[in-house]
Amino acid sequence: MPYKPPYAITAEIQFALGEVIRLIGQLEGYQLLAGNLQLRRQNKIKSLHSSLAIEGNRLSQEQVTAILEGKPVIGPPRDIQEVKNAISVYDSVGNLLSGQEDDLLSAHGTLMQALIDDAGRYRNSGVGVVDGDRVIHIAPPARQVPRLMGDLFDYLVNYQEDTVVKSCVFHYEFEFIHPFSDGNGRMGRLWQTVILKERYPVLQYVPLENIVHSRQQDYYDALRHSQSVGNSNPFIIYMLAAMRTALEEQLQEANIQHSPSDRLSAFREHFGTRPFVRKDYQHYHKNISPATATRDLRSGVDNGRLTKSGGHADASYQFA
Repeated sequence: MPYKPPYAITAEIQFALGEVIRLIGQLEGYQLLAGNLQLRRQNKIKSLHSSLAIEGNRLSQEQVTAILEGKPVIGPPRDIQEVKNAISVYDSVGNLLSGQEDDLLSAHGTLMQALIDDAGRYRNSGVGVVDGDRVIHIAPPARQVPRLMGDLFDYLVNYQEDTVVKSCVFHYEFEFIHPFSDGNGRMGRLWQTVILKERYPVLQYVPLENIVHSRQQDYYDALRHSQSVGNSNPFIIYMLAAMRTALEEQLQEANIQHSPSDRLSAFREHFGTRPFVRKDYQHYHKNISPATATRDLRSGVDNGRLTKSGGHADASYQFA
């Protein structure tokens, strides 16, 4: 049988999970992030800045933006290197496979390049998690790390469980194992996104790390609580609440009136340059009326983005 870490799906978790799944469905229905490169970029900057700030990086969001744009930034060299490394990793998220241990090691190698000597390799010595002057967690011995990580990937790949729950469990167990000498926090958060995007691609662009950063003490408290009770339930509950907030914030963006040009761009990214009919356009943009769809397509024809063939009832369109 596949390995299963200690946790149980309680009524509280089941309800919170249902809310998250409902919000994901709404976000997918709005197609808010499809084709909206500006919003994706804003969310990427938030994710980069927040995940690194949790670990003590001192650069501002504006400085992270400047580095992303290739501009020179004055700041601590290590902090700048951390941002450059994180940008490289986040650019490759779409190509990472959550169930491939080699992908995780490769991502860590990029994330910690020029920062530690053993980037991309599991630690070979003991580590602990410190809060101020207090040691709050002693990780398992280094000799156990390969086996523990093997078990964790066995759970991820082979155990039948909801993807959202799996992502939370993996995140907690990863932090408990602390498989690397450094970079465990940012890798745990990154890999949760890698897991989620394979089932729900839209979640690749939702800045969950931004919510974790705003609730940083609660994040650490949830990790400690799970450690004290011996299962990941408290951490699952925390992460589901953070996901719900992140999704609700994205859905607030969906209430902004989007232009026909925005909707056409999103549809083109999804459908490509194949011929299509209005029904295809409406099937993608589920929250617009037939009249709005007709106006969108007419505007695309008028401004030269679309070509139209056929009459009103059987009109076919194609992107120029």
